Amino acid sequence: MSLPRIVVLGAGLGGTIAAYEIREASKGKAEVMVISDQENYWFVPSNPWVAVRWREPEAICVHLPPVMKRKGIDFTAVGAKRVHPKENRVELNDGAFIDYDYLVIATGPKLAFDEIEGFGPEANTVSVCATDHAAAAADAFDRFCEDPGPIVVGAAQGASCYGPAYEFALILDTELKRRKLRDRVPMTFVTAEPYIGHLGLDGVGDTKSLLESELRNRHIKWITNARVTSFEAGMAHVEEVAEDGSVKAKHDLPFGYSMLLPAFRGVDAVFGIEGLTNPRGFIIADKHQRNSTFANIYSLGVCVAIPPVGPTPVPVGVPKTGFMIESMVTAIAQNLKLELAGQPPKHEATWNAVCLADFGDGGVAFVAQPQIPPRNLNWSSSGKWVHLAKIGFEKYFLRKVRKGESEPFYEKLAMHALGIKKLRF
Repeated sequence: MSLPRIVVLGAGLGGTIAAYEIREASKGKAEVMVISDQENYWFVPSNPWVAVRWREPEAICVHLPPVMKRKGIDFTAVGAKRVHPKENRVELNDGAFIDYDYLVIATGPKLAFDEIEGFGPEANTVSVCATDHAAAAADAFDRFCEDPGPIVVGAAQGASCYGPAYEFALILDTELKRRKLRDRVPMTFVTAEPYIGHLGLDGVGDTKSLLESELRNRHIKWITNARVTSFEAGMAHVEEVAEDGSVKAKHDLPFGYSMLLPAFRGVDAVFGIEGLTNPRGFIIADKHQRNSTFANIYSLGVCVAIPPVGPTPVPVGVPKTGFMIESMVTAIAQNLKLELAGQPPKHEATWNAVCLADFGDGGVAFVAQPQIPPRNLNWSSSGKWVHLAKIGFEKYFLRKVRKGESEPFYEKLAMHALGIKKLRF
């Protein structure tokens, strides 16, 4: 008899690690297959470094087919056109179909640049959301430095990823100082957050004071509760929204270089599937990471539907950070192990967050247990050590991906010693 097939849809931060961990948990009891739209894994957290040439794209890339083959995981880079959950199969971009017994959706998001006129790397702003975007942003930054002017950086309404916006603003500040150009570049940070350091999480520890202090010390002005209405060449049009939802002020911000993080929505392969996704196309999941309508579908990472932490004048999404995603991976792997043994899933991810935000010459670290408040632990700190820690983490995580490992025993021991766990039970 053929073994059950577990298909992992997506090979980014979550999908790649999920494939390794699910393979280990189900070894001998299921086949594991990964469907991606490309053969390479890119370490997305390093994209801000790529955009200022502190990294070349090749340095944060892992070619996946040989790693997957070595681990006994089937792999295709044809890409998924549509998931058909009632038929338990995935339609590929070449017209072929892949049947599954269990599906793990880890697609990441679709970048919703089209929701704001003139927004995105195909229009008037640069992006660090993908490594090829960041490489193009590096070329644009070199051109900018030949004729410096104002910079506008931040996160648009509906965004759910704020750390990289702060990182990129402060990395740009550091790099401009190195090039002796900072005095010629006014900078404005524009964000949908109700206050600096909200991060989509209502703050973590003292992130409000820490990040306000960083921006103030570096002479970066900011606009919160910001709704961007449009971009044109060299100009951002922004509405500052009051607590009651009215327009408090309008800002026309000239720029020579601009990067704002966009809102996300679900990818086309799953968007609009009733019972599977919410209206934005994010996957609906229960406490076991399993869909309530299609019980053989699990999901993890940015594609998972999570409600905002509270009402805000401008829409603010919730980020899905690295360790939080890894906790989802472990819960899914262990629940699939139970299902293959004929038992119901019982494991829940802690959704604990451990984040390092690099500023080029320092940074901010925070731990939130769990990521969504109220929390058992709410801690943040800053210093030059964060920059060094981020470099170390990049090298360590890429090594894990190249070796086909999810969580070496020494990593698990170290995190447990710090009281940071992936599973509730």
